[in-house]
Amino acid sequence: MRGVVVAGTASGVGKTVTTLAVCRALEREGYAVQPAKAGPDFIDPSHHAAIVGKPSRTLDPWLEGDDGMRRTYARGEGDICVVEGMMGLYDGDTSTARVAALLDLPVVLVADARAGMQSVAATAYGFRTYADRMGIDADVAGVIASRAHGGRHAEGIRDALPEELPYLGRIPPSDDLEIPERHLGLYLGDEAPLSDEALDAAADGIRADALAEVAREPDWDAEEVESGTRAEPVQATDSDRPTIAVARDEAFCFVYPSTLARLESLGTVSYFSPVAGDDLPDCDGVYLPGGYPERFAADLASSPTLSELADRAADGLPVFGECGGLMALTESLTTTDGDTHEMAGILPADVTMQERYQALDHVELRATDGTLTADAGETLRGHEFHYSSADPATDARFAFDVERGTGIDGREGLTEYRTLGTYAHVHPESGAFDRFVSRLTD
Repeated sequence: MRGVVVAGTASGVGKTVTTLAVCRALEREGYAVQPAKAGPDFIDPSHHAAIVGKPSRTLDPWLEGDDGMRRTYARGEGDICVVEGMMGLYDGDTSTARVAALLDLPVVLVADARAGMQSVAATAYGFRTYADRMGIDADVAGVIASRAHGGRHAEGIRDALPEELPYLGRIPPSDDLEIPERHLGLYLGDEAPLSDEALDAAADGIRADALAEVAREPDWDAEEVESGTRAEPVQATDSDRPTIAVARDEAFCFVYPSTLARLESLGTVSYFSPVAGDDLPDCDGVYLPGGYPERFAADLASSPTLSELADRAADGLPVFGECGGLMALTESLTTTDGDTHEMAGILPADVTMQERYQALDHVELRATDGTLTADAGETLRGHEFHYSSADPATDARFAFDVERGTGIDGREGLTEYRTLGTYAHVHPESGAFDRFVSRLTD
């Protein structure tokens, strides 16, 4: 599958809107598009899925390892994979430039043109040549001008670009192309999608055929990286397969598509909604993904689902919660309005929402004892981004030491009964979900 990485000169230049316009433009020319996102984001991929109609792939070498990231890419389906970058092209130790180089994909640079013309070309040329100084094999192979008017403005940018940096189009300045934000980032794709009219207008400015020519097939062997997978095919009859109950609603919506696919390959997945008060499915274990429990704290406080979950957890049912899932498993959740709501009460901590984010980083955890997602002494790599703080009880037990990141009070992985709650999100390429499912029948 050919691919291209849509990267920005900085955060806030319009990468997400440009990525959506590129996907729409390519689809209108008859190309089957596979969307993807560099980095551990859950929100931008929701916009990709809303436009393309298929899950967006998460590509992050920290979470997945280099070959794991390539496996995730290779499992996509389509003619062209459009990968949205994170932050600016060279920002971070697992930068978009590094992702593009590891995947051997060309970069289309998104440059904010609202206050520039020839200077946009100078900026793009500098980004192309800076790769050599950084020692990263990042191939900046084209430019899209964001917030650029047509006519003389676009022509000036196009004419100023050197031959090796083709002009691949523009995104017009338009209030209709602004996606509203809140804490944790943009609104989700199903909450605030761009209108078809606005997206079509943006796609009109993309030179789809020229961009398709820039996209290329990676120069690595997909079959070879697949053969090295840590996620081996599961040989089990239906009767041997455990049932995993997965929370899925507006409060628990941050989950990698690869995670669901892996769980569905390892067992039978039964979805339920704590916000709606669904009965907990008959299951061997429960997974609570991250999301926005703070937005639905009152609903969760009155939900019979959490009461039932608490009873089942006390009886020894394995329960794994990540970030928002962790928050729902604690004693209480206090919102920024100062309202305190009872949660499941399984994990001995109280959670309070803050005005500023409390952690944002890739993390590395080392298991102090065997737990649901790791054996004793084993390390897990993940990602944390949250606005809440957790105040654990003095006798709270933790499953991990934090080798990188913030965690909870300098530690991570609150545990009680056979329940584990972490602020960290992990990817299935880490092997964490394989170990979780293997524990369900212990």
